[in-house]
Amino acid sequence: MKTILKLKWPILIGLIILTAALFLLAPNLTEQAEEAGSFQLSEDASSQQAADILADAGAAAQTISVVIPMESELDDSMRDTLEQMVADIEAMGEPVTSVLNPVESEELEEQLISEDGETILIPITLDGSDEEVNQVADEIRKNVIPSDLTAYITGEAIINNDVNISAQEGLKRTEIITVILIFGLLLAVFRSIVTPFIPLVAVGISYLLSQSIVAFFIDWFGFPVSNYTQIFLVAILFGIGTDYCILLLSRYKEELSSGHGVEDAIVNTYRTAGRTLLISGLAVFIGFSAIGFADFPIFKSAVAVAVGIFVLLLVLFTVVPFFMAVLKEKLFWPSKKSASHSDSKIWIWMSKLSINRPLLSMLVVAIITVPLLFTYDNDLSFNTVDEIGGEYESVKGLRAIEDGFGKGESLPVQVIFKSDDALTNEETIPYFELVSREVEKIDGVDSVRAITRPTGDVIEELYVDEQLGLLADGLTEARDGLGEVQAGLAEIETNLSNIAGQTGGSGGIGEAAAGLGQLNDQLGQVTQGLQQTGNIQQTVGALTQISGGLTEIEQGLQGAAGQTGELGAGLGQLAEGVASANEGLAEIEGGLTEASEMMQSMSDSDSVRATGLFIPEGTLDEEEFEQVFDRYTFADETGVMMEVILAEDPYSPEAIDTVAEIKETVERSTVATPLEDADIAFGGIASINSDLQDISSNDFTNTVAIMLVSLFIVLAVLFRSLIMPLYMIGSLLLTYYTSIAIAELIFVNGLGFDGISWAVPFFGFVMLVALGVDYSIFLLDRFREESFNGISVRKAMYTSMAKMGTVIITAAIILAGTFGAMMPSGVLSLVQIATIVVTGLLLYGLLVLPLLIPAISVSFDRGVWWPFGNRNRENK
Repeated sequence: MKTILKLKWPILIGLIILTAALFLLAPNLTEQAEEAGSFQLSEDASSQQAADILADAGAAAQTISVVIPMESELDDSMRDTLEQMVADIEAMGEPVTSVLNPVESEELEEQLISEDGETILIPITLDGSDEEVNQVADEIRKNVIPSDLTAYITGEAIINNDVNISAQEGLKRTEIITVILIFGLLLAVFRSIVTPFIPLVAVGISYLLSQSIVAFFIDWFGFPVSNYTQIFLVAILFGIGTDYCILLLSRYKEELSSGHGVEDAIVNTYRTAGRTLLISGLAVFIGFSAIGFADFPIFKSAVAVAVGIFVLLLVLFTVVPFFMAVLKEKLFWPSKKSASHSDSKIWIWMSKLSINRPLLSMLVVAIITVPLLFTYDNDLSFNTVDEIGGEYESVKGLRAIEDGFGKGESLPVQVIFKSDDALTNEETIPYFELVSREVEKIDGVDSVRAITRPTGDVIEELYVDEQLGLLADGLTEARDGLGEVQAGLAEIETNLSNIAGQTGGSGGIGEAAAGLGQLNDQLGQVTQGLQQTGNIQQTVGALTQISGGLTEIEQGLQGAAGQTGELGAGLGQLAEGVASANEGLAEIEGGLTEASEMMQSMSDSDSVRATGLFIPEGTLDEEEFEQVFDRYTFADETGVMMEVILAEDPYSPEAIDTVAEIKETVERSTVATPLEDADIAFGGIASINSDLQDISSNDFTNTVAIMLVSLFIVLAVLFRSLIMPLYMIGSLLLTYYTSIAIAELIFVNGLGFDGISWAVPFFGFVMLVALGVDYSIFLLDRFREESFNGISVRKAMYTSMAKMGTVIITAAIILAGTFGAMMPSGVLSLVQIATIVVTGLLLYGLLVLPLLIPAISVSFDRGVWWPFGNRNRENK
């Protein structure tokens, strides 16, 4: 420390130059956070796989909607306005790829105008990045939507952009409020105009330097970053940096009040409080470094705080001693009590209970905290919309869609199938209907849109039972047709018989009549056999033979018709009649042949037995299927998409449960089918939230375990005890779960949210434990210092509480205040994190730490140092 004091000016100047240079040269951390995105799911997440499949296939189009709430009926003027808006949007060109006109046809009106007529949608498909999508939205707002028309633009990219904007605006408010709050609190604590500037200058340098280093690390090493990064850097560095400054300045006052000179006071301050500060800083550094073991980039982004803690310690050991040495006693000007140090009367009073009656003290803590623990249900919310509130345009648009078309319609779940081969042949497509049918049975699913049901309604004509019904109708028509042919041939036979009687059977007319009679008898037998057996193939064969006989008779009659006179004309007409009957038989034969081939195809088809569907050859080449293929296939038909419309809000916890059932059902339904080997992934907000739930839960468990084990090891080494780290960490766990239970009571039971925002438990735990451990270190390191003087454990704890009480309470209030500055941010997750941390810090500083920690410590007596013992290794 003496060397630092000698070089104080070069060190300060060099640090200022370095900070300024890095600040000017560093990339923009805010822009880096926006580019990183809102979720940053891992490649293993199903929703990310779905996004990757679509992106690789060039099908990663995004959809936004212009939502128009109607206050009156749709008239011709409004229709013209809609037509013009659609034309203007189409004229914008790339990245706009298509626009649906809600008044183009009756079919589109049914889909894009709500049943009550109060909501109109103009869906717009774009092939571009989130930034490009939002640029298009801005242009539509400025140049397309009439100024006198109320309309909202919404979509996933728009909502995420509003979340980013809200977070950045919240950061600005938090920075301003934090500085003002800290200055006011320090002014009240030290009653000095000069003193508050010291922590603000030190922490300000730390923040600017840390921000620049983190920004470089992101560029150079792919350091994790999110919207939380800057906010946490501000809150933690200003909060904990101020706490550390209070610890140093309070000890400096104590040293000055003992009569030491300025330099000796500084050296003694850093020998004692500086050691405590290093231990605390190391514990916080390790706590936030442990986050680096998380898999989720958003969670890992808080590891930037570890960089900030390292820089903060560097600044506190250089900048603060500079001001101590330069300002001397004037550092506390104009307070007349600058050279005196007062013990904490509150903690002295509380020590009478915790030290003298430890069991009662522990009981008091239990009575206050344990009942709250039993109210905690761990309800989580994944509703991004709640993050920003209802004043944003994207949220208003989403609510209008939900009111007009149903909540699930706004953001469906996408089921993506991708294979190396085409999935759109007649044998494979029926299996998509099989999957759709099974998914539709799930509670929480409203409908399914797929290649076999493009509007969500089943195409009955594709089902075998429907087709067999049509075949049965066809056979009835065939029998009726054969009866008509038979009646016609009987009439021809009668006429031929009459002519044969007039001519004496000359010219073979009698034989023709007899042959026609025989053929007609055979036709009657064929008709009867078809009716009795339904044997189409046998019927077709018999009709072929009869048709051949009719052809011979027709030719004979045509030859006989060469005679002149009425007889020739009559024979010609009879020949034409036979030809017509033969044509009728040919049509019936062709129809029966087609039916026979279709039935044979059904018999040979595996999909018919498995799905109950049959797609006749050539059906998929029809024009009406072209639009269906355009919508539900991609990558040259090697990819197929299904849309599952949920009955619940896609952001709700129920939707996450439904997605889990959808995944299980799809997996089960594709076993032993042509879709079994296809890559299957699930997209959409509900699927993203399902992945978030799994990833955040696993990361929370793993990271917390690593963090607690790391803290235990560090504390055990520093305090040379295995007992103290156990109850230090245990007290923090008790505080955390009590605090989050209180937050749940406020936001879920009180304000009606679905749950605590999904990221809050992780960040709340990390913040509260990493920061709260500081205060137990403040107390117990002073306890360690006092116990080296050979006094009893009770006496050492009493003195420590008296000396450190004011410091800890002040530090807790200031740190709680810095997190409280996040309350006006307007971002729900930040408000909830702030609630947990503020509640926890105050609970810990005013209840758990003064009542529980001393009670446990004195209960162990000298055993608190087990197994190493309390050896005096310092000079008295």
